[in-house]
Amino acid sequence: MLLTLFAFILALGLLVTFHELGHYWVARRAGVPIVRFSVGFGPVLLRRHDRHGTEWALSAIPLGGYVKMLDEAPPDADEATRRAVFNAQPLIRRVAIVAAGPAANLVLAALIYAFLGMWGTMEPAAVLAAPPAGTPAAQAGVREGDMLTAVAGEPVASWPQARWQLIEPLSLGGDVALTLTSDGGAVRTDTLRLTPQAVLPDGPDPLLAAGLALRAPYPVVGELVQGGAAEQAGLRPGDRILAAGDLDQPAVDTFVRTVQAHAGQALSLIVLRQGDRISLSVTPRAEAGEGGHPVGRIGALIRAELPETLVRLGPLDSLWQGVRRTADTSLFTLRMMGRMFVGDVSWKNVTGPVTIAEYAGRTARIGLESYLGFLALISISIGVLNLLPIPMLDGGHLLFYLIEALRGGRPLSERARDLGQRLGLGLVLSLMVLALFNDFSRLFS
Repeated sequence: MLLTLFAFILALGLLVTFHELGHYWVARRAGVPIVRFSVGFGPVLLRRHDRHGTEWALSAIPLGGYVKMLDEAPPDADEATRRAVFNAQPLIRRVAIVAAGPAANLVLAALIYAFLGMWGTMEPAAVLAAPPAGTPAAQAGVREGDMLTAVAGEPVASWPQARWQLIEPLSLGGDVALTLTSDGGAVRTDTLRLTPQAVLPDGPDPLLAAGLALRAPYPVVGELVQGGAAEQAGLRPGDRILAAGDLDQPAVDTFVRTVQAHAGQALSLIVLRQGDRISLSVTPRAEAGEGGHPVGRIGALIRAELPETLVRLGPLDSLWQGVRRTADTSLFTLRMMGRMFVGDVSWKNVTGPVTIAEYAGRTARIGLESYLGFLALISISIGVLNLLPIPMLDGGHLLFYLIEALRGGRPLSERARDLGQRLGLGLVLSLMVLALFNDFSRLFS
């Protein structure tokens, strides 16, 4: 719980502060006086003033931050100050200052993705399980052991990349070309024919419905019991079980059940050890199980492991992929929002702080790479959301500036802006209520 809370506060504080730094950076270069830059909200705990007169503050509530610019000149201000205030800036500068916040979030996401690309991440290889009969994958000819290497002509290096490339085709439906490499190394292209599927955060996995899933983890020998049957048979930690009796490439649970069923009976094994195939025979020791029935034990911890691949790119490729992934995610988010408004996608996809906190905690427990990926995704969401043309958001201000430009430089009346702000506030509050309702519905369902 504490880790979840800390991960959530760190994510929100960092991303909102970076958003405000975007506003600050452009406003400072435009010469607009900055009154205060606060990390956090509420009572000020620490403050200092820089040579420009800006107050830098650390406030008590660490859920983001804000930048306060001088919008209007005080009555006793000199002429230079009157020309420098935000509302006296030319339209193009005001647009740049307002747009800089969402742009900063998108830039941060691209940099995080670029860093992850250069750092390299171990990800599950896209080796597929046998698709259930009748599913689109089975009808397309997908077979167990096929490695997915491209979706609609776009190369994929891992299962997470494949999932991302498939989400939109699954929601829209249509034909998708899958480039597959069989166990024997033969490359072919199968056509996946999809019907549109609902994509819900708490709904069934659309990839499973299409018959696409990772092949089951394979059994690997872990820690051995000294003097146990596994040690006596010559098994070593790290051995991968390729075959057990008549079973070829057994899943972990299948291998365990086979061992249990061979109490006191020799069981032939083929294991992979440092690239070599080795044949062994192990005789599980009979131990009393439930109801007094004998159960075979070999005295070894059996781990479940998936084939993984290191996804690592050079600096330029990483930067390009970071920009491209940020752009693709932003466009996908906008398309999903549009489909919500027309009823093609459920409003249950709108999530709030409870769900965000939950995923912050989950990714933080998995590791730094997962948490950074989560930060990039939320940073994109903040950037895209703030660009929506809703008064109260940055996009609403940009909408007002667009109207001002179309009116030949004449801004909307104060009454019209005030009405827009009220409507925008009502819409934002409605979205917040919906997000919280969805959050708590998931918690208690």
